[in-house]
Amino acid sequence: MTPPPLPRIRWVPAVLLAALGAGTVRTRRRLRAIHVLPVVPPAATALPRAAGWRLLTARGVEPDPATFLAACAHAEREGLRVLDLLPADLATERVLGLLRLVDPARYREDRLGEGRGAGFAVLVAEEVLARAGVDAAGPRPGPAELLALTRRLKEYAADATGLAIAPALSCGAPGSQGAARGPARAAELRAQGLPPGALAAAQLFGLALLAGAVVRQGRWGAAAAGLYWLQPYLALGGPGSPLRPADLPRATAGRPLRSLGAAVRTASAAARHRGDADVAKAAAYRADLAAGTDRFLEPRRPDCPWCGSHRLAVRVSVPDLLQGKPGRFTLERCEDCGHVFQNPRLTLEGLEFYYRDFYDGRGGEGAGTVFGRLGAAYRSRAEMLRPHVVPSSWLDVGTGHGHFCNAARAVWPRTRFDGLDMGEGVREAEHRGWVGTGYQGQFPEFASKLAGQYEVVSMYHYLEHTRDPLAELDAAAAVLAPGGYLTIELPDPQSRMAELLGPAWLPWFQPQHQHLIPAANLREALADRGLTVLAEEHGPAHQGNDFFGAVALTATRLAPDPDRPWGPPPTPGRRALAGAVRVAALPFFAAAAALDALRTTAAHHTDGGNAYRLLARKDTR
Repeated sequence: MTPPPLPRIRWVPAVLLAALGAGTVRTRRRLRAIHVLPVVPPAATALPRAAGWRLLTARGVEPDPATFLAACAHAEREGLRVLDLLPADLATERVLGLLRLVDPARYREDRLGEGRGAGFAVLVAEEVLARAGVDAAGPRPGPAELLALTRRLKEYAADATGLAIAPALSCGAPGSQGAARGPARAAELRAQGLPPGALAAAQLFGLALLAGAVVRQGRWGAAAAGLYWLQPYLALGGPGSPLRPADLPRATAGRPLRSLGAAVRTASAAARHRGDADVAKAAAYRADLAAGTDRFLEPRRPDCPWCGSHRLAVRVSVPDLLQGKPGRFTLERCEDCGHVFQNPRLTLEGLEFYYRDFYDGRGGEGAGTVFGRLGAAYRSRAEMLRPHVVPSSWLDVGTGHGHFCNAARAVWPRTRFDGLDMGEGVREAEHRGWVGTGYQGQFPEFASKLAGQYEVVSMYHYLEHTRDPLAELDAAAAVLAPGGYLTIELPDPQSRMAELLGPAWLPWFQPQHQHLIPAANLREALADRGLTVLAEEHGPAHQGNDFFGAVALTATRLAPDPDRPWGPPPTPGRRALAGAVRVAALPFFAAAAALDALRTTAAHHTDGGNAYRLLARKDTR
């Protein structure tokens, strides 16, 4: 007798059901982890001093004295310096959006986490306001401005920022939250460092996927749609919920149409947005490009800068896939020593042109967000020193805004971390307290001034950006005290993924990466300078971005950002193409993220990743 066929599993709605169910449970858990302030302030004997605190509120928000005192008491008791207050009538979608971004149980300990809040009231210690250069006496901000301020303030209170629900606090007059208005929503997303256009495209894609499941997958699809529809009430309603948004019934009943309308309006607002700063930048870039890009490249050299061999071969030739600026760049490989280098290399003027608006300016927020998500990698780098030394002084070369130093304090809380970089970010890192002293300039210029002063010098993804890596190693050897430690992390040009992905391999990173150095070459150079390699790691140094980066570079190549100020004037056609490519790329990004997770696991088990890390000790003689 033939057994009955097994029921066919509807994979798309099953995945949607699992994702929505997990998201609902996560939201309820996170909401209940947020501290709720008492409506009545603590007893008079426990009242904090009001001096030293400022409560910044958005227009239309009028806090009562009891809420202020209760917030001060909670902040002082918990050692917080910044406390964002969630009003009791916070709109449903605002609550859901905030809890998608923030895990309250981990928020404070995440030194690199973005500052998040509701955008209506934030309690701040006056010394934090002073260090951040914030004038609290000006006009009251709107929600978008307060969201941006909260994000900035957490940088100055990296491990002393929290959230609390204020039951007696109201958002203000009805309609003041403006969550559904496209321009307001787009402005608030930008204030939080989030891309409105990409998020709107992702939301539209998700709604389309859900609608397709309803049409084609019968009851399974209807179940997924029903869970999506009821999710606001399931997550925020019911007995015991510390927040009961006034619009919860309306937001739940009309969720599909409200979500569709919000996504369309946000996408439209994002497409129309182009600030005056970008208009001014466009004029400056046009002037730079009027003379062409050939002047940004030096003459091609005939020999290897590492070993002097003339046996060179083209490794890869690509345009600027990072920003889409004009120009084409070639990496050549030495057939004798394996060194890979940009040839012809950029001039100093060229470096300024192609770095501009990447780590600061137009691209500064995006770069800061990326660096802020590397906490696990930063801790892994810091922990490499554990078997060898408890460092007292550490100089991080190429520190940027000091993200590594900020994260490494959780591993080495008593170490003095200083930073060095070419950009202004190192000064900001000093003001934030992420580095003790910030040195701005070229590392070799500081070699004699800092000679013998540091127990540890680190160069994480720095050498590949330099024009003369051997001179940088000379400077490191000089700055280290006898018996000191040098730790270096670099992309591995011998990675198998470089062969598989070709020009779309992200670590080629043209035109910024000038040199990609095989590990054997670096070990030899360190030995020549009196440093002995103690440890070498490949798998732990792997950065899980091979496939995701390849999709991102390919999407940028197919449809560059139409609003980039160095490109042609934006047109509706270019914007439509960019939007279509972004939407079409979403499933590829999802698949790439899954492949990168598998690749990272394999790299850690085989010790073969896309980067490597060395630890060397300077000889004492």
